[in-house]
Amino acid sequence: MTRYPKAGKGRKWTIKELEAIPVEWKGDTLSDGDGLTGEVRVASDGAVSIRFKSAFKWEGKVAWHQCGTWPTVSLESIRRSRDDAREQVRSGVDPRDHKKAERIEAQARVEAVIAEKARQDAADATVQQMFDAWMADGVNRKDDNAELKRSFEKDLLPVIGHLPVRQVTESHLRDLLRAVIRRGVFRMAICLYNDLVQMFHWAERRQPWRGLMIEGNPAELVEIAKLLPSDYDLDGERERILCPDEIRELRDIFLQMQADYDTAPNKRSTTRPLQQESQLALWISLGTTCRIGELLMAEWKHVDIKKGEWFIPRENVKGRIGKKQDQLVFLSDFALRQFKALHALTGDTRWCFPARHVKDSHVCVKSISKQVGDRQTQFKKRTKPLKKRRHDNTLVLAKGTNGEWTPHDMRRTAATMMQALRINPDVIDRCQNHVMKGSRVRRHYLHHDYADEKREAWRVLGAKLEEILAASPIIDLSIVFPDDIGSALPNESRPSATPYESAFGLFTVQIQGDELMRTI
Repeated sequence: MTRYPKAGKGRKWTIKELEAIPVEWKGDTLSDGDGLTGEVRVASDGAVSIRFKSAFKWEGKVAWHQCGTWPTVSLESIRRSRDDAREQVRSGVDPRDHKKAERIEAQARVEAVIAEKARQDAADATVQQMFDAWMADGVNRKDDNAELKRSFEKDLLPVIGHLPVRQVTESHLRDLLRAVIRRGVFRMAICLYNDLVQMFHWAERRQPWRGLMIEGNPAELVEIAKLLPSDYDLDGERERILCPDEIRELRDIFLQMQADYDTAPNKRSTTRPLQQESQLALWISLGTTCRIGELLMAEWKHVDIKKGEWFIPRENVKGRIGKKQDQLVFLSDFALRQFKALHALTGDTRWCFPARHVKDSHVCVKSISKQVGDRQTQFKKRTKPLKKRRHDNTLVLAKGTNGEWTPHDMRRTAATMMQALRINPDVIDRCQNHVMKGSRVRRHYLHHDYADEKREAWRVLGAKLEEILAASPIIDLSIVFPDDIGSALPNESRPSATPYESAFGLFTVQIQGDELMRTI
């Protein structure tokens, strides 16, 4: 049904008239004059709206131009749209095509704004965003990048993480490296520098980062050697090895500290010795030339006590992906005793060195390095003791004249001892599980596993360690354990057989009844 305004046919509807339209008019047609008509629509909530359109003739046929829906579009705009469509027809333009072109142009303007915003965001991408992208796609280290994250989150991101990459200069990088060097942690500064170079090199080859470094890679302009103290040997590698006297001294320190602790009337005021598991780890590293991290990740399923073998899967081995290889260690009598002593402590668990506070996990691979370092604080440049860490010099050897020693020095010491024992360097390399370099043809065709040679090398090394440690402990057991200790100490305080009898086979200390039994 076609309806007209109160003024009559050919007249225009008023706003008040439109507002008074009842819902019963749904589907009716309103005539606004000059070819403009509207269809009454009613929404589910009862709201009335009018969809207006105007007729025009194009190529001999009647066509319709949609002028808009009231009240979303004002009547004034609807009538103007009708008039514009008439002008377009007179100009030879199809109003429908014109409307489509307007939509396309509007969409193009929106897309241009979005593209410009994206371009600006890319141009303003920060170091933090570059670091996050690198973490996700550019680096995958064995510890799940934990140390890398810790280093950057401590020393780099708080300083320049907010800066746009395009604004980062070599001066920014020098300043943050100098801040680390001022703390006296030179190796940490070198590691941070190397990681910076790696991150910027990765970013330089990829968009959008590549476009942000048109002025050059700032990391390439930093020379770490010029930032370190002039007497620091940047290229030099650690050469520390433990001499036989130091190996014996280390054993004696362990024995003395354990004896002091066992006989102390008040253990809370007595220095607690290094954990037995940690002591055994050091001796195993010395007896097998293994890396301390590989050892701390060991599982008992890979240790065959009966055969005297320890299998190291390649996923536990340090090295580049695709270059790592499994290792089968043939345990000497010396190394086997350490594993047996360790099995007595942790053999009921999955891990040879289980974590105490993390369920079903091995200890942190840096734990023993920290324990050893914390007991040689005279070589550290710490302003104060670290929280919940030891801070003494109980593991300093040779009064510190030969410098600090680390767990990794055990591996170097063992390899050097093998060298002194006239073991072939190729065999030593294989005992250390080094990836053999050289001709690809040789690597492709020569696959002898050197099992017999490695077994003999480890046997000879173990025998040499037995010889070195055969000397009696320097502690006077008659002083540490007086003969009347049986009556002097309550039963629960009496020392039992020490773990070193199984680890070394050198001596035992036992109490039998009230009598102290000593065997050297």
